Amino acid sequence: MGFYDPDEFIAKEVEEKFGVKKFDSSDELIKACDIVDIVTPTISHFKCASAALKKFKHVFIEKPLTTTLTEARSLIDLANEANVKVQVGHVERFNPAFLATMPFIQNPMFIEAHRLSQFNPRGTDVPVILDLMIHDIDIILSIVKSPVKRIHASGVAVVSDTPDIANSRIEFNNGCVANLTASRISMKNMRKTRFFQKDSYIAVDFLNKESEIIRMQDAPENPGPFAMILNPGGGKKQKEVFVEKPEIKPINAIKTELETFYDSILNNTEPLVTIEDGYNSLDLAYKIMEKI
Repeated sequence: MGFYDPDEFIAKEVEEKFGVKKFDSSDELIKACDIVDIVTPTISHFKCASAALKKFKHVFIEKPLTTTLTEARSLIDLANEANVKVQVGHVERFNPAFLATMPFIQNPMFIEAHRLSQFNPRGTDVPVILDLMIHDIDIILSIVKSPVKRIHASGVAVVSDTPDIANSRIEFNNGCVANLTASRISMKNMRKTRFFQKDSYIAVDFLNKESEIIRMQDAPENPGPFAMILNPGGGKKQKEVFVEKPEIKPINAIKTELETFYDSILNNTEPLVTIEDGYNSLDLAYKIMEKI
């Protein structure tokens, strides 16, 4: 239908370049459509989303869901009252490297994530936990189906008024431990996560869209000449090591997440990243910030 941007100069430029209708206010845009995609700074998410939900519009909203948990709870109530679909833009769930490894990730007991970024003034309106680490928080909560038992965290504000680099150790009731590091003052960009589980190790490079799976199984009595054999000692059975690189399909993650949201509306099914998922990630992010 079109778009709204409060910057008149940018709005005119986009309208001319892409041939998309520019609306003069967000209210006019909301009235004109069935679905609203909110890609504003986090501080205005609640205002825009609540206005759309009060008009019974389906809402796609970028992460983090809102600035505060109180706002997030209010949006959940509004969405339930309006009986519409809401999906949160945790786009890494649709990263092709992560999708390729999903069938292999089974009950990991240690997870290590590094999300490092070169400094960019965009995003410094929120702590690095809400800007970067929340991606990995969402990924981990989507995999580890167990309540959080304990959190340790530390962080430092270097160039802004809130933490620019942070580390958190999250312990779950099932024994899984996740160690997350996020920085927006690094010399290079990195988005890597490693999953360790019984008989396998899975590495996902979200930035370069690559993944690797190293798994072990009992070695045959007569292994092949090129087989990688591991002898654990102590009379234990030898293991054969396999290294696999799953096929990575060249998909556009942003397009894919919007398509899945469209499908959930069309088929009246639950979005792949629900508003409750967005709330749970935000809740854990705030608990990490409290520890810092």
